[in-house]
Amino acid sequence: MKIENTTAQMRKGVLEFCILSILKNGEAYPSDILSRLKKVNLIVVEGTLYPLLTRLKNAELLTYRWEESKSGPPRKYYVLTPTGEAFLKELGTTWKDLVKAVKQATKKL
Repeated sequence: MKIENTTAQMRKGVLEFCILSILKNGEAYPSDILSRLKKVNLIVVEGTLYPLLTRLKNAELLTYRWEESKSGPPRKYYVLTPTGEAFLKELGTTWKDLVKAVKQATKKL
């Protein structure tokens, strides 16, 4: 078993939570989301981010608006929907419970 595979799966498991958390502060362009994730060492490539954004949009957790760009094509800015805000709140509770359980399970007895 390779540690890289397990590490990648752990990161993927929290990616939705992180993206929704980033968007709770307001709308964001995908490159801004990527930059924020990279800054905290959750390295994500566009090929991972865009399908995830589409899945979250299709689940009605996100919506987007187009903005004309002065240079290049129009840009898509993503924002949480009210459903996404409620979902994020539930995920936050689940995350806190999970962190607590993992800390208890991995502490020395």
